[in-house]
Amino acid sequence: MTITKAGGLTVPQGAALYIGAVLGTGVVALPALAAEAAGPASLLAWLALVLLSVPLAATFAALGSRYPDAGGVSTYVRYAFGARASAVVGWCFYFAVPVGAPAAALFAGEYVSDVLGGGRTATALVLMGVVTAANLAGVRVSGKFQLGLAGLLLTLLLLATVTSLPHARLSNLTPFAPHGWPAVATAAALLVWSFAGWEAITHLAADFRRPAHDLPRAAAIAVVVVGILYLGVASATVLVLGPAASRSPAPLADLLAVGVGGPARALAAAAAVFLTLGTMNAYYAGAAKLGAALGRDGALPAWLAEGSRAGEVPRRSLAAVSGGGAISLAVVTVADVGVRPLVLLTTGCFVLVYALGTAAAIRLLPRGSVTRRLAFVALVAVAALLAATGVYLLWPLLLAAVALGYQRAFGRVTRD
Repeated sequence: MTITKAGGLTVPQGAALYIGAVLGTGVVALPALAAEAAGPASLLAWLALVLLSVPLAATFAALGSRYPDAGGVSTYVRYAFGARASAVVGWCFYFAVPVGAPAAALFAGEYVSDVLGGGRTATALVLMGVVTAANLAGVRVSGKFQLGLAGLLLTLLLLATVTSLPHARLSNLTPFAPHGWPAVATAAALLVWSFAGWEAITHLAADFRRPAHDLPRAAAIAVVVVGILYLGVASATVLVLGPAASRSPAPLADLLAVGVGGPARALAAAAAVFLTLGTMNAYYAGAAKLGAALGRDGALPAWLAEGSRAGEVPRRSLAAVSGGGAISLAVVTVADVGVRPLVLLTTGCFVLVYALGTAAAIRLLPRGSVTRRLAFVALVAVAALLAATGVYLLWPLLLAAVALGYQRAFGRVTRD
């Protein structure tokens, strides 16, 4: 067993991991999908989810600071509601990542294919291999890798927004709600993919040098950066591209073409690749640690438990996540079903994780504290998102049933 120094993550590296987990591939494809669903009124959905990010990030950062453990949200739910509820959360998060990873990688593959005329699946495979290798080297290397990626993607997104906004036209805001006001809720359901991630870095809380000090600061930095970038890109998409935004498969490329010209599509492909690497790197790191913790606690086979302690590399769990992602990619490629179902299945899992995580925060955080009040706000907002998720809640409910069945069959839950 290889052990590296525990507590190696700094505030900048933690903020970079947060930014990578949340910013991710949503900004590559979803501004156009949201505009298609709700027109210019989709900006209200973006704003609502940016505002929701404040109580969510604060809630999970507070929990991570008080209970730094590789189990993340599953640990908090175990402390609040017991081992069985904890296993349900753990399974929902752990098995969402191999489903969501191919969708994220294929988003980037579309941009690369737009430049090269092909190579969509090959690009996805390469991206999955790169993040697996980065995490095999350990969370400290992964954190440094993420810090570099964050700087690159921030530069590209700012370039797309700043250079295209001078071409904005207020006339593109009318009609503001062409599909009616209920369409804003539809857009918000799609955009959950863009905002999932505030819980992901809690699995790495014990790997911060000073979790109680560093984790909330990293989360605060990430909220500000992500909010500015999302609102900037979404506003530019609507104001600059106008009605064409809803028909664009690559809105970031179109913004760069308007603002920069020249090799805009190549720049957009680079941005998509960097964003996807950032997202997948953060989620592979968090999920691998979670799987090891679940194996340690008996909610998954004990074979996965290696690497659950701070500073250790969870190689077996990482191999399971990476292998599951490869299988999902193969299924999607052969069945040719597209990525939208994968996006909605993944966000269904994360919304359920958020619901149980914020409910646990209400029980665990000190009465009268600001963070506990914010947890109440977050829980109410997440309940609305649960209603908007609809039929795609069946996937996390199935995972919950299997998780409970596994425990009844094997009786290996050891912690309450």
